Amino acid sequence: MPLPAAIAPGTPWSDLTETGDTYKTNEWLDYVLVSYNGYLRHAAELYAHGHDLKDPQLSPIYGDFSGFPPAILTSGTRDLFLSLTVLTHRKLRRAGVEAELQVFEGMSHAEYNFNPFAPETKEAFTEIARFFDKHLGK
Repeated sequence: MPLPAAIAPGTPWSDLTETGDTYKTNEWLDYVLVSYNGYLRHAAELYAHGHDLKDPQLSPIYGDFSGFPPAILTSGTRDLFLSLTVLTHRKLRRAGVEAELQVFEGMSHAEYNFNPFAPETKEAFTEIARFFDKHLGK
């Protein structure tokens, strides 16, 4: 199947292992995900069903991003997945994929989805719409 013309994966859980410093620096600051040692570790193990958590089919950060569509990623400074989002952005760029990264001050994981009236939500989705307009045409 053809790939989409552009994607907005948000703040992707691109590595099911506890990789990235924000798993520690943002632990208990991210009020959405809170801690890897909470439900995330168990969710990863359940999802992997005995397979290696570093399998690129489970943790795409270990795979090849060549040929991916342009992407815009969104995270916050309190997001447990901030490091993963940054690592994904860099991996996309190294693969020659056009990728943008937007990070919002004080936001937890995917918090821009919670309050449609928050200035950060409006700004995040305005940027995502601009990105899609650029790649999908108006």
